[in-house]
Amino acid sequence: MGSHYLVQTSNFFFKISKESRMTLRQKILAPNRNENLKFHIPLVASRQISTTIPADKISDIPYTPSPQSEVNKQNIRRSANYQPNTWDLDFVQSLNSSYRGEFYRRQAEKLKGDIRSKLSDAARDQSSSLLKLIDTIQRLGYDYHFENEIKNALDTVFSIEEADFCEEKDWYTRALRFRLLRQHGYEVSQDVFKDFKEEIKQSSITNDVEGMLSLYEASFYAFEREDISVEVQEYTRINLADIVQRRVNKNDPGFIFKQVSHALEAPLNWRVPRLEAKWFIENYKRMSDMEPLLLEFAILDFNMVQATYQEDLKYVSRWWRDLNLTQILGFSRDRGVEDFFWTVGFYFNPKFSNCRRQITKVISFVTTIDDIYDVYGSLEELKLFTKAVERWDINMVEELPDYMKICFLALFNTTNEMAYENMKLHGRNTIPYLHKAWVDLCKAYLVEATWFYSGYTPTFEEYMSNAWVSISGPTVQFIAYFLLTDEITEDALESIWKHTDLMRWSSTIFRLVDDLGTSQDELARGDVPKAIQCYMHQTGADERAACEHINRCMNDNWKRMNKERLTERCILPQAFIDSMSNMTRMAQYIYQHGDGYGVSRGDVPKAIQCYMHQTGADERAACEHINRCMNDNWKRMNKERLTERCILPQAFIDSMSNMTRMAQYIYQHGDGYGVSDFGTKEKIMSIVVEPIQS
Repeated sequence: MGSHYLVQTSNFFFKISKESRMTLRQKILAPNRNENLKFHIPLVASRQISTTIPADKISDIPYTPSPQSEVNKQNIRRSANYQPNTWDLDFVQSLNSSYRGEFYRRQAEKLKGDIRSKLSDAARDQSSSLLKLIDTIQRLGYDYHFENEIKNALDTVFSIEEADFCEEKDWYTRALRFRLLRQHGYEVSQDVFKDFKEEIKQSSITNDVEGMLSLYEASFYAFEREDISVEVQEYTRINLADIVQRRVNKNDPGFIFKQVSHALEAPLNWRVPRLEAKWFIENYKRMSDMEPLLLEFAILDFNMVQATYQEDLKYVSRWWRDLNLTQILGFSRDRGVEDFFWTVGFYFNPKFSNCRRQITKVISFVTTIDDIYDVYGSLEELKLFTKAVERWDINMVEELPDYMKICFLALFNTTNEMAYENMKLHGRNTIPYLHKAWVDLCKAYLVEATWFYSGYTPTFEEYMSNAWVSISGPTVQFIAYFLLTDEITEDALESIWKHTDLMRWSSTIFRLVDDLGTSQDELARGDVPKAIQCYMHQTGADERAACEHINRCMNDNWKRMNKERLTERCILPQAFIDSMSNMTRMAQYIYQHGDGYGVSRGDVPKAIQCYMHQTGADERAACEHINRCMNDNWKRMNKERLTERCILPQAFIDSMSNMTRMAQYIYQHGDGYGVSDFGTKEKIMSIVVEPIQS
């Protein structure tokens, strides 16, 4: 597109010159001289979506002018003081992996053939070594090459009684069997946990480190109301932590103890697959039972896939540069590389190159629109923008202030272009679905903007009913569905249109980990209360109790996800199911130590605020409540992954899990998104730029 920006009116495109765009930018950044920019009321904080309140019902939200309305009267534009982009475009475009070409492809095919033979031999033996081989292949990150072989092997494992496959007190193998079967969608009993609980009463087994670690990892694949897994999880966690502590001063603790420390930081089910593969490859080199064949292919495959990522990143970097949206607007985040990193966490399989490229565009628009609602737009302007998106009418652009015009036109063109490509590939008009994804998001943003403008503190439940959508998970995954499968079914479309439970549980965890890692700067510039504050306000709990509640919520949602991943397999493609889990994992990674996307760790995030406000709890109690919510949602996801398989493609199901994992990763140490956090940048370099050395 060069130095021009494509804009569509009716069925025609026209170009805005670079000079005109600069004039427009000057008008935007001088609001006092712009007749269209009269008011400013910021919207709720970062990256969210919602469907709960129609635009014509927004006025029904309790409204009392708050002190923030003075901002509106004074026509003051806030600044989030986002740090500038630290990625050099020339550096990104210069990336050129040597792991391309026919030589490496031939080498990879030979190694794959050898590994297939190894899998076949292990499957014929029907021994516990088969499970360990499958687990190693998965953790090395190349199981997508052997999906059929792994499925056939696990079909055999599932058909054999557990007692005939492994010894009664071989806790490592029994727990590994349970974990692999649950992970791949088999309905398997939780008896292993019951038996282990009985074993605890009879004797001490704390010396069986591998067995306890295997049970600990397996417990995170439990479903909701499988409470015995909670007891086993707590017992193994305490004993594993004690073992690590006692080994801390040893010069060579061994790989098993490194694995234990790694698992205690985050269990395998919550980890982002591609990031976990890099960690495991580097450590597998030093394992006593390392198999050179498996390691050689792991390094080669990782570097070949990285070459694909680099081409994807170069493409989206050029697109983002040519769009030039952040330069025109001036106030929004410039995080193109970080946006792409999210998609690597969601859809790591190299065959999903187009999905990564298109969803990077979606995330970039989510970020920009969020900054409009959160930082720059007035309440009246936000109502106009929401109305324009809802009508999806190019003529509505004339009612918008200048800065919103350029954003709406960019969104309109990009979305219609995606729909056009879908029409060519599948012969289906997807505009109604893509449009709905953006309408839901903007409505959710507007709900939160109205809450802020009126000074209204919602209850924890009220906040979460909107916030699980306003985190943007449903928008991203709704659009991704059409990019992850060639077999679009009516049942799957109906399930997604109604927001499948798996989508809800994964996005709920995404929201909660985002809130736990939200920055203080975000709160200081004016946001509605977060989950912890809502819980504290509602219940009277202190901060610690609120945090505990949030953690319980997260754990419960993981259990729901575990179940949903099974039930959704009949409807949704596996890639989509996986992507939802990976979304959750990525969120937990990014935000686990604060805000790895925005700025620094905040004191009292949104969900916590709502819980504190609703219950009167302190922040700690609200945080604990949020964590419980996340755990509960993981359990729901575990279940939903089974039920959704009949409707949705596996790639789609996987992407939802990966979205959750990515959120947990990004936010585990804070918001690694708003600030170009060094740890996040270092991780991007290790996954996308730097090859693994043999």
